[in-house]
Amino acid sequence: MNNLAGKFHLMVMNGLKTLGTWLSRTEQQSKLAILIYHRVHPKPYNRIGLEVDAQLFDQQMGLMAKYFNVLPLADAVQSLKNNSLPPRAVCITFDDGYADNCEVALPILKKWQLPATFFIASGFLNGGCMWNDKILEAVFQSPLNTLMLSEIDEHPLAIDTKENKERTANYLLSKLIYLPHAERAEKVEYVLQQAQVTAPNNLMMTVEQLCHMKQQGMDIGGHTCSHPILASLPEKEAEQEIANNKAYLESVLGEPLRVFAYPNGKPGRDYQAAHINIVKKLGYECAVSTAWGVSSPDADCYQLARFTPWDTSSGKFMLRHVLNYRNTLPEVV
Repeated sequence: MNNLAGKFHLMVMNGLKTLGTWLSRTEQQSKLAILIYHRVHPKPYNRIGLEVDAQLFDQQMGLMAKYFNVLPLADAVQSLKNNSLPPRAVCITFDDGYADNCEVALPILKKWQLPATFFIASGFLNGGCMWNDKILEAVFQSPLNTLMLSEIDEHPLAIDTKENKERTANYLLSKLIYLPHAERAEKVEYVLQQAQVTAPNNLMMTVEQLCHMKQQGMDIGGHTCSHPILASLPEKEAEQEIANNKAYLESVLGEPLRVFAYPNGKPGRDYQAAHINIVKKLGYECAVSTAWGVSSPDADCYQLARFTPWDTSSGKFMLRHVLNYRNTLPEVV
C-alpha cells in the first residue's frame, strides 16, 4: 500500500512539474489571471458553494508561491497595460469582507508571503450579514424538516437531509437574487422568520480587522455598501452605493482606494456601461468582474476577468489554470 501511495505521489509531482513547465512558456507572459475567493473556513465546509477550508487554501497558496508570480492587483494592472507583466502573473482576490479572511486566510497568505486584495461591502462590517448567508443559515440551522414559504413558493420545501437542504438553499438563492433590492431583503427576513432562525452577527469583519489587514500589507478595494445588483437599481442609487462605500472605506483606512469589484459581477446582467462610467468617474484605476478567463494588455481594465479555483487536488488546481489561460476573451459590456 505504501508503495502504491509513493507511486501515486510521484505521478502527481511529475504532473505538477509538467504543468509548471507549460505555464513557464513565454506565451503566458502579458496575461493576467485573477483568482476569486470569498470565505476560507477553519475546517471543511459542509454546506454548498465553492468555499475552501484552511488546509486546502494553504495547499493552493503553496502552489501559487512555487509556480506563479503573485502580484498586488493595482500594480499588476499597471504592468498589464505597459505589457511588462512577468510570466505566470496572478492576483488573489477576496469578495465581500468575511471575518475568516482575517482570522484564517491572512496568516496563510503571510506564511507564503503573498499579497491579496479584499473587496469590502462596507454595510456589513461590525456585525452585518449578507442576504445569501441569511438564506444559508435559515435552511441549514432551522429545527424544522420542511419550510412553508407561501410568499415565495406554494409547495413545501424539504430541509430534512443535507441533500434536501442543499437543493432548497440553491432554489431560494436563485429565486431571490434578481429581485429588486428592497423586495429581496423583505423576502429574506420572511425566510428567516419561517425557519425560526436568527441571522448570525459574526460572519463579517470588524473595522479593527479591516485595518489590521491593511497594516499587514493587504490591499483593500471597493464593493458597494449593501452588495446590490447594480443593474437592478436606478442609476443615482447605484452611484450612491459605489461612492458611499468608497468614501467610508477611505475614511477608515486613511488612503484612496484604487480597485473595485462589481457585486455578483456578470457583465451585462449584474452591471452595465453606466456603472463602469461611475467607477471611472470616482477615480478607481481598475475594476474586476466575474467573467471567466485571463486578461491581455488590450483588455478593458474596468472589466477584468476572474475565475474561481474550486478544485481540491493539486493536479486539477494547476490544470484549471492551464485551461483558464486558454480563455483570453472574457465577456464584456
